[in-house]
Amino acid sequence: MQTQVAIIGAGPAGLLLSHLLHLNGIESVVLESRSRAEIEATIRAGVLEQGTMDILNQSGVGARMQREGVVHHGIELAFGGRRHRIDLTELTGRSITVYAQNEVIKDLVAARLAVDGKILFEVSDVSLHDLQGKTPSVRYTQLGEPAVLQADFVIGCDGFHGVSRPAIPENPRQDFQRSYPFGWFGILVEAPPSSDELIYAQHQRGFVLVSTRSPTVQRLYFQCDPKDDVDNWSDDRIWSELNTRLACSDGWALKEGRIFQKNIIGMRSFVSTPMQYGRLFLAGDAAHIVPPTGAKGLNLAVSDVRLLASGFEQFYRDGRQDLLAGYTEAALKRVWRAEHFSWWMTSMLHNFADASPFQQQLQRAELDYVVASRAAATALAENYVGMQF
Repeated sequence: MQTQVAIIGAGPAGLLLSHLLHLNGIESVVLESRSRAEIEATIRAGVLEQGTMDILNQSGVGARMQREGVVHHGIELAFGGRRHRIDLTELTGRSITVYAQNEVIKDLVAARLAVDGKILFEVSDVSLHDLQGKTPSVRYTQLGEPAVLQADFVIGCDGFHGVSRPAIPENPRQDFQRSYPFGWFGILVEAPPSSDELIYAQHQRGFVLVSTRSPTVQRLYFQCDPKDDVDNWSDDRIWSELNTRLACSDGWALKEGRIFQKNIIGMRSFVSTPMQYGRLFLAGDAAHIVPPTGAKGLNLAVSDVRLLASGFEQFYRDGRQDLLAGYTEAALKRVWRAEHFSWWMTSMLHNFADASPFQQQLQRAELDYVVASRAAATALAENYVGMQF
């Protein structure tokens, strides 16, 4: 089989790139190791920046997001028993939308299949070949049969553990990584939202995030030991911990309900460069990972594929490679800005076991400054809603 662009991975990055290429008359094939049901059922966070919302709307896949997503014009920082609102829209003129990542995937899969877009599910044994030549290929197995897909370009959207990034040799590849000494304990709860907007809470016992998934489902996280086990946490213990960390002087309280999912996620920052090698390009988690505190993961993937789509449009329309040649440099500017913001939010809101009393006071002083200074609040808001393209 032949195509113009072979895309490894049917996450938001791979599916959106395939959709954008289609709108520009460029053929693509997406290969995915999981089934359609699996990718559409994997529940992950979905805080969409203004730019991400704009791209989904402009490309014709934002209708359901507009109907079912929840637009937020602010967030709250809670510490010292008080809540402080950061007015994102007043400070920046922009907003965010809470719309789960698996819902974005459903919309993109439907859009691709509606025009007979090629998505090959449940493939295995994927390997990349001839990446430095003009006709790279992808070998894989589907339904027990080996196959080869030839293309002009290969795009790795297959995440941190995929085959694409290791296909770039260690020279010139350079990886930057930082692991954090804590994780997030996440729960899904059958209950109406406890707050109209996301709450980022700092407490001496650890961080908490109050979020939502729908009018009837809340998503809550609290800082924990990444080596902990969910079986160590009964529902009563979870609610006790959350209520202790979120106690406020204004009488606000969580709305409790039946917990139907528990999981623990690790926290790390990661960047791999270059994001291209010959005819291979990396996008999304295959090239970079951010701690979820800054809500940047999905949005960085969208930024990457926006650059790639423009580059391929130029290549196939004009025969030029300027944008593709400069992809790594252009993408990393936004990646490192997001890495810094996510690190800053993580450092400001989490407890570090080795922090001295002096460092703890500095952390509190920074929180006080952010909520008291319009300039500091604007810097947070500007990064949170996403820097303009």
